[in-house]
Amino acid sequence: MRILTFTLWLTIAMGLSVSAGDETKPTYLDESKPLDERVDDALSRLTLEEKIGLLHAQSKFSSRGVQRLGIPELWATDGPHGVRPEVLWDEWNQAGWTNDSCVAFPALTCLAATWNPEMAALYGKSIGEEARYREKDILLGPGVNIYRTPLNGRNFEYMGEDPYLSATMVVPYIKGVQSNGVATCVKHYALNNQELNRHTTNAIVDDRTLYEIYLPAFKAAVTEGGTWSIMGSYNLYKDQHACHNQYLLNDILKNEWGFDGVVVSDWGGAHDTRQSITNGLDLEFGSWTNGLTEGRKNAYDSYYLAVPYIKLIESGEVSTTELDDKVRRVLKLIFRTAMKRDKPFGSLCSESHYEAARKIGNDGIVLLRNENDVLPINLDNGKKNILVVGENAIKMMTVGGGSSSLKVQHEISPLDGIRAFAGNKADVNFARGYVGDISGNFDGVTSGQNLADDRSADELISEAVEKAKKADYVIFVGGLNKSAHQDCEDSDRAGLELPYAQDAVIEALAKANKNLIVVNVSGNAVAMPWVKEVPAILQAWYLGSEAGNSIADVVFGATNPSGKLPFTFPMRLQDVGAHSAGEYPGTKRNDADIWDEHYNEGILVGYRWFDKKGVKPLFAFGHGLSYTKFDYGKLTADRKSMTADETITFTIPVTNSGSKAGAEVVQLYISDPKCSVMRPEKELKGFAKVYLQPGETKNVTFTIDKDALSYFDAESHKWVAEPGQFKAHAAAASDNVKSTATFELK
Repeated sequence: MRILTFTLWLTIAMGLSVSAGDETKPTYLDESKPLDERVDDALSRLTLEEKIGLLHAQSKFSSRGVQRLGIPELWATDGPHGVRPEVLWDEWNQAGWTNDSCVAFPALTCLAATWNPEMAALYGKSIGEEARYREKDILLGPGVNIYRTPLNGRNFEYMGEDPYLSATMVVPYIKGVQSNGVATCVKHYALNNQELNRHTTNAIVDDRTLYEIYLPAFKAAVTEGGTWSIMGSYNLYKDQHACHNQYLLNDILKNEWGFDGVVVSDWGGAHDTRQSITNGLDLEFGSWTNGLTEGRKNAYDSYYLAVPYIKLIESGEVSTTELDDKVRRVLKLIFRTAMKRDKPFGSLCSESHYEAARKIGNDGIVLLRNENDVLPINLDNGKKNILVVGENAIKMMTVGGGSSSLKVQHEISPLDGIRAFAGNKADVNFARGYVGDISGNFDGVTSGQNLADDRSADELISEAVEKAKKADYVIFVGGLNKSAHQDCEDSDRAGLELPYAQDAVIEALAKANKNLIVVNVSGNAVAMPWVKEVPAILQAWYLGSEAGNSIADVVFGATNPSGKLPFTFPMRLQDVGAHSAGEYPGTKRNDADIWDEHYNEGILVGYRWFDKKGVKPLFAFGHGLSYTKFDYGKLTADRKSMTADETITFTIPVTNSGSKAGAEVVQLYISDPKCSVMRPEKELKGFAKVYLQPGETKNVTFTIDKDALSYFDAESHKWVAEPGQFKAHAAAASDNVKSTATFELK
């Protein structure tokens, strides 16, 4: 945590008076002056060594300021689901603080599943307040890489498979965080779509696919969200590492999009001084001069943008043109965050943050299946006997998974949440069912749980089945966890199936009790060979501190589920475009430790592939049921045709024809049936979450312009909307179109 107060920084600044009426106050200290003017003034006062010192880390999570001028350090913290606990200065191990616990918010897959920008704004504001209270300047998140394969171990940190959904949800998150004077660092830019071989994979992607699928969320983060920093990714693109990549960072990010913030390397993502100088990297963290080979004293000075950079300047091999641009960006970031005097104080582990975490979790849980209305469980018509089965019902999920691992003040398990909600209206029993990962430790943060169980798989299943036969309802809580090769940084899953032989447990329970509810906890799609045998299935994500309470709210009907899937659940792994047409995990070059991976599926990612190939998914993108019923009317347009400089508005009435209040996510897809290039069958171009009382009808409207009709033409490097007939589809999911309207672009 920062030690010097802002007042002290000012008083040491060059020995100058800093009173409000002092004419000699340096411009860079005067927040009434334009930001660029302040930056130029500060830049003019820096020595070469001070400039270089601003460009690289001085510890695991901080970079230098300029003490002589009262310019403070920058402190970063991992996100994007909570503020990471403090680690030692030069190590990943815990610093041993007792006041660095946090609220864990739901993982970003859950946020995306809300399809609700209001939840994204609440999320950003809340986590930003926690980061601000902890005196952090940069929150390393959110993540917006596209869900290309369900094997990617880091998908749970991202916002799904669709660029429009991700772009829409990331903007209010950024604005919420930065309203606290804390910078978001949107990651991982770009094409970081797997963890396997993440440091050595060279993504081979055509420009149309890059611009239509993998860049829109990053562009929205810059041009609409105004993010103050962006993190480069580990992988290569065009044979250059993404953290110093001419095309991604200079040509697109800074020149095309006008990004005026800081490009931060992922920890260890920089590999070369000259490329770091010329190819867009501004602030270097985590390079492998970690004290083991260079010596602890000069480890950070040995970074690529440290002493090696000074030597190139002093020898005349490089100019200071790039240096001054980098320093301007870093100074601007410091003035926006660490030196911003009117930012709020923030708050940590507040009641409002727990309420926000629960609200977001409730809004994002997806009801995948509910045959015979098994859900919600009614506790008002006699005392119930409920059996909860599964390791994920008791295992802490906030510890592990990589850099997003957290030290929480508390975490409500699904079992505890169910028991608390049921109270004396039900007897809630537990059976283990299976043993998965009994560990609970990451970088010195421990769950404190002892999950060891020496019983055999047969014994565990037998116990669960016998108890299930006597229960009114059985709730199986399983899925993945945050161990290696599941939902975890630096490793991918081995396959689509559930681990730890959970399928056998579920199938046995289905035979023992007709009222079986499966709660799948994961950030990825999983195979469900038992899907037709289980009447009710919930997709519950990693829900953070309030996980158990959110699950209980939905199971017992206090919350009517309204989440929708932000990615497709395939029947088989081979049904996914990246595995059917594309290369995964890539092909190793004969002469180098580089894996070339061709994205041969192109723009047909997620539902676009399933639509085009006519493949039936297990659960479609945008799918999600409710405890009530929604009827759609006819989609109409306010005009029959539009020109390129006009908009068109579509309206569709939606009615809650059921008996419970609820929310429906109405989705608008656009089709271009006749085009000179291949286009998806339809693409998401609008959505709205509408809340309806029983019997209530509301008109849902969408207004689009030619951007929603355009494709990216790589040859001309422009977005093109070809005149002709288009179709607009109002849908409840990508495979559930309710009404279609035809219109013309003239």
